[in-house]
Parts: sequence; structure tokens; C-alpha cells
Amino acid sequence: PDVPRERMPEIRRDEQRAAAAAVGVSDVRFLGHVDGELEPSRELVRELVAVIRDVRPQRVMLPNPDRWWDRIGASHPDHMAAGEAAIRAIYPFARNPFAFPELLADGLEPWTVEQVWVMAVSDPNTVVDVTDTFARKITAIMAHQSQHPEPENVREWVSGWLAANAEQAGLGEGRLAEVFRAHTTG
Repeated sequence: PDVPRERMPEIRRDEQRAAAAAVGVSDVRFLGHVDGELEPSRELVRELVAVIRDVRPQRVMLPNPDRWWDRIGASHPDHMAAGEAAIRAIYPFARNPFAFPELLADGLEPWTVEQVWVMAVSDPNTVVDVTDTFARKITAIMAHQSQHPEPENVREWVSGWLAANAEQAGLGEGRLAEVFRAHTTG
């Protein structure tokens, strides 16, 4: 609230770099869209296709493009738009040599992402035990200082969600888990 709005993009980029570094990620790319105004536009899909063709990932983790009515907080409009644009980029466009021919001219050949893991879903089919990496996760989350009006509660909230995931998955007491809806793109 005390930060001028025009400084927020710079602050959010710095926070994202710090969060990525906390979990060992060094390749962070910013597409320059306005925070809070993201739409799954053709332009955004094209930009994501370019990144996919450049990076050539086997798996992409993306936000749920659908609204989750039971946990409305998991349905931020920017996240939903990013999820929708990402799945459009993955299929059909990144693998289609006729999509965005200008990318071919830039040397970005078609690429097929083999797996898509969707976050914030009510019907997960994949569980990942994150107990041993929880401290790094919290460090990454806390790097987003501008997003936490009650930072003293974040650790408890996140550990509660992850403990509930682990319990539902039968991982045992004291375990923490992330859950996803995993799909092959075949």
C-alpha cells in the first residue's frame, strides 16, 4: 500500500527472481504483461509458444485455468488466464509447425510437451511429498513480500494446506504434499 503503483512491476520482478533463486531456478523470463490484467490472448499464447520451443520442456506445471468454487482464493484471474494461455500454447500450437510461422524463421522449431501438471485442482491424481523441501518453499513464497498482508501467518497456512494434502494421500503424519492433476499430451 505504501508503494507507488508504477514501482510494482519492478518490485514483483525482483520478488520473482528471489523466489526462483530460493528453489534453484536461474532462468526466469518476464513477458511484460500488466499484473492484474492478464488475458489468454493470441499474443500471450504466441509468447508462451516461443518460450516452450526455446526451452523444450518435458513437463509444464500450470495454474488451473478453471475456477475452483470450493477454494475461490485459488482462482486468481491472472492465474486462470496464465493457465488457459499455457495449455493453448502446449496444445496445439507449440507442436504445430504451421502455427506462428514467424517463430520458425527465428529458429524455434515445433516442440511437444509430454506432460502437463495442473495446480490448484479439486481432483488431483498426482501427489508429490514436499516435506524435505518445505523450508525452501516457504523462503520462495516469502520472497513475494508485496503479496503477504499477514506474513506471520503464511508458514502456518501453507503447512496446513500441504499437511491436509498429505493426509488425504495417505502419506502419514508429519508429511507435507503438493497435489496436481497430471496429464500426458500424447
